[in-house]
Amino acid sequence: MGQVIPFPFLQQLSEDLHRAGKRIVLTNGHFDLLHVGHVRYLQAARRLGDVLIVAINDDASTRRRKGPARPLVPEAERAELLAALGCVDYVTIFPGETAEEVVRIVRPHVYVKGSDYGTTEEDAAAGKRPLPEAPVVRALGGEVVLIPLVPDRSTSALVRRILAAYGCAPEAGTASHEAG
Repeated sequence: MGQVIPFPFLQQLSEDLHRAGKRIVLTNGHFDLLHVGHVRYLQAARRLGDVLIVAINDDASTRRRKGPARPLVPEAERAELLAALGCVDYVTIFPGETAEEVVRIVRPHVYVKGSDYGTTEEDAAAGKRPLPEAPVVRALGGEVVLIPLVPDRSTSALVRRILAAYGCAPEAGTASHEAG
């Protein structure tokens, strides 16, 4: 079982892992309403190194990015759920819209995101969202890996199915990108 690490202790953890020669994999996201897409993504990420660190957006940044109805699960509970997964070694909760500061602190060997993001001009032309952390990862000598998403498995799709099952119309702010 993994551990939830307070954000201020992330620097020391990173230094310890680097000193021990561990290949560090980092990913981040909201991870609201844990689903099979999240689990498969995290399992794939863990296979890329010795240690998987998951940084989750705090409640305030989740609300700003996903809308007033989110998060559905509070940050401490999201962190606890992720830490309980066998493939996750450490979880931290971070403030801010992007994880660039987390990348600078952790200095991962591998930074992982879903394939709904892109890192090239061709990706942008194909409608993929830009990955702001990619230049920071590469400047620190790390590798960026994009993992395919599980089709039709996202928090947003799950919320829509739940609302439809109960005959409810979605609230404003429940729709977001499909990696949810």
